[in-house]
Amino acid sequence: MTTPGTPAESLGIGQVADRTGLSVHALRFYEREGLLVGPVRRTSGGRRRYTAADVDWLGICVRLRESGMPLAELKRFAGLVREGPGNEPERLRLLDAHQRRVEEQIRALEECRSVIARKVGIYAEHVARGEAVGLWDPTAAAGGRPV
Repeated sequence: MTTPGTPAESLGIGQVADRTGLSVHALRFYEREGLLVGPVRRTSGGRRRYTAADVDWLGICVRLRESGMPLAELKRFAGLVREGPGNEPERLRLLDAHQRRVEEQIRALEECRSVIARKVGIYAEHVARGEAVGLWDPTAAAGGRPV
């Protein structure tokens, strides 16, 4: 028997789904799309068996997808990793470009958060004073004041 976390640990697809937050369907999709860096082993009965390294890699894939990396780029990155040493500069270019996109998204979201925080403050202040009725009422004859 192996201890959890050792390289010899073998996990079923349901266990991997639990650990990664991916559905069983998504795990099968990732495999079909070539997003894994190694082949998924199978039991003699054809059931998928994953290693701890597979789970770690899937965790990276999940974060890259959640951060908006296009599927085509993720496939390219997985392919480069699968090829092994020697293509690190290309991997770096791919990750660097993605990082720049994510940083721009964060800047845009911070601007949005600032506008929302300002609006929350205005509305909270008016509600607390009992002066919120008609606040920016576009149906009012004068069009209401944007607040």
